[in-house]
Amino acid sequence: MQGLQQYIEKASILVEALPYIQSFRDRIVVVKYGGSTIRHDGEPDTVLQDIVFMESVGMKPVIVHGGGPAIDRRLKEAGIETRRINGLRVTDAATMKVVEETLFGEVNAGIVAEIEALGGRAVGVSARDTGVMQVRRHRPDSPDGPVDIGFVGDVEHVDPEPLVGLLERETIPVIAPIGRGPDGEAYNVNADTAAGEIAAGLSAEKLVFLTDVTGIMRDPADPESLIPTVRINEADGLVGDGTIVGGMIPKVYAGVHSVRAGVRKTHIIDGRIPHSMLLELFTDEGVGTQIVQ
Repeated sequence: MQGLQQYIEKASILVEALPYIQSFRDRIVVVKYGGSTIRHDGEPDTVLQDIVFMESVGMKPVIVHGGGPAIDRRLKEAGIETRRINGLRVTDAATMKVVEETLFGEVNAGIVAEIEALGGRAVGVSARDTGVMQVRRHRPDSPDGPVDIGFVGDVEHVDPEPLVGLLERETIPVIAPIGRGPDGEAYNVNADTAAGEIAAGLSAEKLVFLTDVTGIMRDPADPESLIPTVRINEADGLVGDGTIVGGMIPKVYAGVHSVRAGVRKTHIIDGRIPHSMLLELFTDEGVGTQIVQ
């Protein structure tokens, strides 16, 4: 009977997920898969298992990935110094070449291969080569005026049609956040920002940020201080009072932008928790922070 009880509990979990599966069928979910949550230890990647599961039950997942740790490693191997201004990587021509080769040739190809090994269908997408993201050169302000940090781009326009075509063929697009500038050159785009812009362009149902923290917390040292829901008009205050800091800021503002553009919800969850996406999307409680109207 003990074994039977375990099966009954598993069935109850599936029944709890059923209304969510039904409501999300044929809906687009953009997932930002961060460099800090990509597995490199040979263990099964439950994030990609979750994404294959989502596609199998009729959802339309789209992956936008980062790759900072892999880029840092490749730059070090090439003897190229990493410099940052206002948290952004200074990207000269030599650095951009390494960034593009690493993001698309290594990280992107690895994600596609793993999805296919799990029985899914995926295709690597360079947002530059497909024309998905048109960008302009980013020039951050400094006390002496705008600074040129090289081939770093701000998104001006998203063309969702190439991605829609892939989704209609029941394929998971895996997007490297490299945009095309007006000069035809490749520009590196912050992956959080790219995910928010692409989610808005696709009118996605959800945007999910997978990161290495539980979500937005009042006190990072206290796991019980998780803020389960943030409304878009609260974001500026949480940044201003220091609750949202560092790398969480671009995630939150990308989420706010996408919700204002029509995405129903943005979720920030810990990608290190096994099956965290299924727990967030298909259970009543969830495990992270959601950003809503």
